[in-house]
Amino acid sequence: MNRIRYEQELKEIILSNNWFMEVLRIVRECNPPNWFVGGGVIRNIVWDKLHGYNEPTALKDIDVAIYDISDLSAERDKQIQEKLKKHLPRENWEVTNQAAVHLWYERCFGYRVAPLESCEDAISTWPETATCIGVRVMKDDSLVIVAPYGLDDLFNLILRRNQKRITQEIFLNRLKEKRICDKWPKVTVIYE
Repeated sequence: MNRIRYEQELKEIILSNNWFMEVLRIVRECNPPNWFVGGGVIRNIVWDKLHGYNEPTALKDIDVAIYDISDLSAERDKQIQEKLKKHLPRENWEVTNQAAVHLWYERCFGYRVAPLESCEDAISTWPETATCIGVRVMKDDSLVIVAPYGLDDLFNLILRRNQKRITQEIFLNRLKEKRICDKWPKVTVIYE
């Protein structure tokens, strides 16, 4: 029951956010393979609304997840980023082919991971359950939402580690670096 209500609420929040709808339409226009925009941008939009903020919390970047096993090169991700930047130059775009994550993950985080099978599979591995959410806008402006852990944590202002891939150490570092509790003081952090 909550899932349907929260999904409708998320759609309403997104559809009423002109800036984010512009972001989604630009990605749709550029049409990278199997794409979703997600992670921190959705968390910020929703948590800002739930905190009653009039000004948006600053974003590090806009995460665009794609999935294409035919081209695993970092150069292709950069080409898509440059294409997006031409349309919306004031934003910092971060395009990542989720089919290639296993090739660099150990170098960045110290342990190996299995290849991901799809964008939806990738979204299920993102660091916190409240950021394991991706959105795509269709040609008729309807929204497709992927939320493998549901939307309860997002709407209940709960930050918890996604145990599928993220270590407690990485979670604690992210919590500190991103200053989550400073930005959104109503958030409850689950340390498990």
